Amino acid sequence: MICAEHYFDWAATSPADKDILERALEYSILHWGNPSSIHAAGADARKALEDARELAARSLGVSQSRIYFTSGGTEGDHIPLLSVLARPQKGSVLVSAIEHPAMAEMSKSIKNCGWDLITVNPDKDGFVRPGHITDKLRDDTAFVAVMAVNNETGAVQDIRGISDALKSACGGKRMPHLHVDCVQAAGKIPLDFLEDCADSASMSAHKICGPRGAGILYAAKPFTPFLRGGGQEGGIRSGTESLFGAYSMALCLERYAVTEKNTAASERYERQLEWTERFIAGLRDIKGCAIIPHCRASLSAEDSRRMFSPWVVQAAFPGIPGQVMERALSAEGFYISTGSACSSGSHARPVLDSMHIPPEEREGAVRFSFGPHTTYAAMTELLEKVRSVSERFL
Repeated sequence: MICAEHYFDWAATSPADKDILERALEYSILHWGNPSSIHAAGADARKALEDARELAARSLGVSQSRIYFTSGGTEGDHIPLLSVLARPQKGSVLVSAIEHPAMAEMSKSIKNCGWDLITVNPDKDGFVRPGHITDKLRDDTAFVAVMAVNNETGAVQDIRGISDALKSACGGKRMPHLHVDCVQAAGKIPLDFLEDCADSASMSAHKICGPRGAGILYAAKPFTPFLRGGGQEGGIRSGTESLFGAYSMALCLERYAVTEKNTAASERYERQLEWTERFIAGLRDIKGCAIIPHCRASLSAEDSRRMFSPWVVQAAFPGIPGQVMERALSAEGFYISTGSACSSGSHARPVLDSMHIPPEEREGAVRFSFGPHTTYAAMTELLEKVRSVSERFL
């Protein structure tokens, strides 16, 4: 049996909390009707669904009317992006070069439909600055996508600054829709920008100890979707709702959303900040190890905490291809990755390419990612195993 204690690929997926899955399953069995049906069984299911929505909204600190249940992060990215196709006139969309494949690949389809796709590169440290966005902004820009936390580098993007820059650049004119992929942010870092900066945001349950196939789309206001159907979820996401998925997602946010009201999650977040600082310091002691991006190794503790998620660390080791390090650690029962699980079959590293990371580091880059059940003792063991593997190649 796989030992979850030595699992360090939480950015790919997380071991599910058994009690959350059991509670959600019991909930969906108890309220088994179709929420769209008008008879008593349907009304009961509708109330159960709205109770789940209210719990999710309360956990995030947003209005209940802004929560739409989806099948996960990919759909949560696709729904607002594809909505531009419902517009009568074509224009441009701005998509950062650090986006997850869910956004990066689908945006190419938008281009094939006649829209101008404008890619916005980050700086060498992996940050998409507000000026990068406004420099590419056009009068016909309808959509801007910048993720909150990059799934490879852990870089926390300045969503508030980007939102303010768009408001200033538009000068009172209609602003483009600002979408934020929050899959690596929800339940992991504070989302204090959500209510007043993002037009939409995607989240996924399986990144925070929930099941696969469940997620949330936050939308500041209703919009016209491209995909239509039975009109469920306010018409934003048609299809009979999964009460199991909705309630499990709500329970995950209730447990893990990092807010002032959620003391346990906030305290766990603060501990992880400290543990990750020590972990990075330990990596730096390994001969030739390069932290990616390089700036993370030299930032002050305050800046590092502000600019990077403590749940994701990327590093490269001299002369060791990333897949070799991954397999060597796996043979020892320690599980890491070389980047996004959704592109694990490809050797391409578009995020690192956009940052102009040197080829030898790009080839050797691996990702260590942590979760709420990761222990400091396990992180220490991981560090020693990485040191041992590195020494074999010196």
